[in-house]
Order: sequence, then C-alpha cells, then structure tokens
Amino acid sequence: MYAVGLRKGDVFQNMSGYGLFTGGLGIHYGAERLGLLTVPAGAGNSKRQLKLLRDFKVDGVHIIPSYALHFASFLKQEGVDPRSLNWRFALIGAEPHTEEARLRIQELLGLKAFNSYGMTEMNGPGVAFECEKQCGMHVWEDAYIAEIINPETGEPAAEGEVGELVMTTLCRDGMPILRYRTRDLTRFLPGPCACGRTHRRLDRITGRADDMLIIKGCNIYPMQVEQALMSMPEVAQNYVIELFKEGEMDQLRVKVEIKDDYFVEDMRALTSLQKKITARLRDEILVTPRVELVQHDSIPKSEGKAVRVVDLREKE
Repeated sequence: MYAVGLRKGDVFQNMSGYGLFTGGLGIHYGAERLGLLTVPAGAGNSKRQLKLLRDFKVDGVHIIPSYALHFASFLKQEGVDPRSLNWRFALIGAEPHTEEARLRIQELLGLKAFNSYGMTEMNGPGVAFECEKQCGMHVWEDAYIAEIINPETGEPAAEGEVGELVMTTLCRDGMPILRYRTRDLTRFLPGPCACGRTHRRLDRITGRADDMLIIKGCNIYPMQVEQALMSMPEVAQNYVIELFKEGEMDQLRVKVEIKDDYFVEDMRALTSLQKKITARLRDEILVTPRVELVQHDSIPKSEGKAVRVVDLREKE
C-alpha cells in the first residue's frame, strides 16, 4: 500500500491533500514522477492502514476489491465511520470484480471507486483506467496496442464481442512484448466516451479464459457467482466456491457469508434465505449449487488477492 501526497491540479480534477495507494510499481513510479509523496505500506495489517489513512489525511487508495470489502468490515468492527476519513476515491483492480461489488465498495466506504487494469508483464497497474464517467477503462493507446481475439481460434473478435485481450507494448526498450495473450476476457465498448477522451475503452474484465468451470455440462465463470451474490442485501463481503465430487459427478458448493442482521437463530428464516440464494444462483449459472450459509468474517481471507475457487476434487 502506498501513501501519496497529491499536488493540486495534477490529477483527479484538482484533488489536494494526500492519497493512500496499494498497487504495483507502475503506479508507484507514476505517482513519484508526478511529484507525489509515495509511502509503501504493504498488503494487509488493517490497523496500520487505518493509521496511515488518518496520519496522512489520505485522499485516495489503490486497492484490491476483495480487500476493500474486508477493510469495510474492519472499520465497522473498530467503530470507525468511513465517511469520517478524508478519502474521496479508490482505484480498484488486480482481480476481476463485478459492478455489484464496485457499488458495494462505494456504499460501504463512502467514496467513488474507479476500475483499473494492469499486469506485471506490461507495467503493473496503468494499462487502462476509468475516467470520471465510470463507463469503461480508457487504454493508454500511446503506450499499448490492444486487440480482442476469439480465445479458441485466435481470430479477431467482432466489434463489441467479448474475447481475450491481447496486448503489445509501444514504449518498452529493454523488454518489448508483442501480441501477448493475457487470458483476460473483456470487450471494447462502442462509441465515444462522454468525458471527451478518444482512447478506446475496455469493458470490465469478466474473468479469465482459463477460469471457466464446467459443471454438469454448463460453462460457469466465478464472476457470475459474485454478480448474483453481491446483488443480494443479505450477503456480506465474502464467499468461496468449492468444487467436489459426489460419486463420478462434479458438484458445486458455494459458502456465503451472511450479514449479522440476517444470521439469526430462527432456522426457518435461514432455510428460506438459503433457498432464495440457491434460486438466484441457479438462475444465473443454470446449475443448482449446494449453498452453505456461514457467519460474517468466518471464511479465511488472504492478504493478497482473494481465493474464490477451491478445487477439492483431487484431494478426495
């Protein structure tokens, strides 16, 4: 995590004060080049992050979406109102997330969350960013050539069609990369952006070409599960998808954290909620999963990217 002092007029429409960023070296060195104070802080250790937010009067954060949701739970446990902090924006990325997750982050943390895209092979965070309109990520086309291809045939995808993102660097001297297959699934958004910028926009990453699960003949992406869960007010911030075998058949189990207000002793109410979540997931993924409701903050969390899929089939 990085604490960054923002010079007025430099970035984000005249924001002043300080910012706290978590991310890779791309955003670190980019912030320094703008003349911003950058203080690395590392992942996890929420108490330390809160201290930095307060001490530096942080304006903004660059943060993994799953940790943003976890940090919201931490603030609630500490009795800290997120709106009492100085921050006003978050740049979220490093793992796929849904629009529902973004809206929840904004609501829980009391700020505006902007989607970002990057990868270590290119420059870390900084390949594409959302503008103030929050409607697609503008690719820095002066630094990269972006293409969308059919992941199975390698042929160019039709305009507006979801496919695999392929990247070529234009500014690399030491290690140029030509037509690098990212495995990330997205599409180009048609038409100009209302902000007036002319660089093409990528839609949010919907998953990876190699993340697809095949259960009972149905193709399932983990992001479909998140989209369904994050749209339900009873669901808390965390979940995990487990793959297991029953006889010779692959099965899907989803463990879902439930907000404290809904995790009650009345088993009839919990059973009703379990059926509701199961039906919502079935409508989205076309497979009926086993749904297990668990208490808030009971699913183990990693300090880096969230582990959303656990394959138990080889262990059984």
